[in-house]
Amino acid sequence: MSSTAPHPIIDSHIHLFPTSELTSLSWYTPDHPLGSQHSLEEYRAAIAPTPDSKTPAPSVSGFIFVETDRNTNPSTKDFAGPLQEIAWLRRIVTGQPKPGEGHTADDARLCLGIVPFAPLPLGAEALKAYLAQAEEVAGPETWAKVKGFRYLLQDKENGTALGDGFVEGLKVLGEKGFVFEVGIDQHRRGRVQLEEVVEMIDRAHDGVAEDEKVVFVLNHLCKPDLTILNQTDPSFIAWRTAMFTLSKCRKTYIKLSGLFSELPDKLKERSAEDIFSAILPWLAVVVAAFGPARIMFGSDWPVCTVGVGKEDAWKKWHRVVDMVCDLAGLSEEDQAMLWAGTAREAYKLDG
Repeated sequence: MSSTAPHPIIDSHIHLFPTSELTSLSWYTPDHPLGSQHSLEEYRAAIAPTPDSKTPAPSVSGFIFVETDRNTNPSTKDFAGPLQEIAWLRRIVTGQPKPGEGHTADDARLCLGIVPFAPLPLGAEALKAYLAQAEEVAGPETWAKVKGFRYLLQDKENGTALGDGFVEGLKVLGEKGFVFEVGIDQHRRGRVQLEEVVEMIDRAHDGVAEDEKVVFVLNHLCKPDLTILNQTDPSFIAWRTAMFTLSKCRKTYIKLSGLFSELPDKLKERSAEDIFSAILPWLAVVVAAFGPARIMFGSDWPVCTVGVGKEDAWKKWHRVVDMVCDLAGLSEEDQAMLWAGTAREAYKLDG
């Protein structure tokens, strides 16, 4: 059963962006549900204890920032948007906010790790040049927080992750000790994305020394379709098969995150208990396949708030994951891994 005293939490997946840089986001429109500032001021409010709550408040010791899909132009090697994001993160890490950006100097302690964008498809040499540029923009203190990179695959053409340049880029990340964050979408793109990730991992590790093999972190359970009604659906079977296949690689971790976005709209409005019951088959597969030593808690804030509510979403997802711990009968040690230890291990966090 879950402990009465809350475990310290590392939130392994959050996004942040200030009002001043909204137009650099590739998905931004003025009427987008996330089309306003979401910085640390708003995040702190989301994780704050609910007044008069009878349950112990979650104890968040820090977070991993994941890139927010800024505008890029790979054909011209124009990466001003992602580099601007790194510059903004530098102001967070070094405690030097600009007025109105939604964070204070004290917030620096919360940023435990950063996963920026990187142009993997361009190949090894172009990637190395980009990393050098990113390191210069970040400065030593912020660069020390950079633990990996993401190139969002969910909206890219089939085959992107299997290109020679992409695989070469993954090997560069492994050599340098960086993680690769895997963002795919089975719900909208089908089983082909699952199959490509399995092959991508095999190719990235082929012929590479064990200590230089890149670590993969799967975002949001690879976004399964949570609108289906039964476990005999081909979509569920394909996803389940992929989870067990991917789990065979010990350098692959998975985030228990992002599932609110895959729910039917009506279910998003229900209680954490109702949501837990509805998605239990998927949760059970992940626990069985990966085990708590390779599963990490992530909120996917603020994306998790869409259709759920700014005040309730983070706490509701925390409650769902707490019920996972109960159902699986996790020991105190295993719970400590799921809430923080796995993230600490996968991202090689200090302390």
